[in-house]
Amino acid sequence: MHTSSNTSTPPAQGSALGRALRAYDEARRAAVAEARRALSLNDLDAKALLFVADNPGARPSHVRDHLGITSAGVTTLIDRLVQRGTVRRDLDAEDRRVNHITAIVDLDAPPWSSLRAFDAAIDAAVATMEPTEADTVATVLERLTVAGTASRVAAAGATSR
Repeated sequence: MHTSSNTSTPPAQGSALGRALRAYDEARRAAVAEARRALSLNDLDAKALLFVADNPGARPSHVRDHLGITSAGVTTLIDRLVQRGTVRRDLDAEDRRVNHITAIVDLDAPPWSSLRAFDAAIDAAVATMEPTEADTVATVLERLTVAGTASRVAAAGATSR
């Protein structure tokens, strides 16, 4: 059977659940990327800002460990966020060698709320679900995450040999 190239669609891959998960992932990535562009933040700066907002007073080493970057990298990153006016660096009262990082922008107010807008919409949609339905979906997603992580680790091990 011949179909016109104007009306052809690519073949569906995998299950409906798999396609839905890939579509969700793509939609979330696009929403976050758009928010980062609108706020002129790179991906690492956005992740650091979100982490610091959720962990007020975090030490740079906490930010470093969360992001998996070097000490020099986290220093540069925090300097950039301080200069941008999104976080502040406070000295520890007992150990002046220690800094605490705190977000000084309100991530629940525009324009900063755009960083969390997609996740807030998802939370609102989940809130409309029956608790047992939400628990079932959470269990499925946890299993899929474990399976995906295991496959990534296996693939990384195979390429390092």
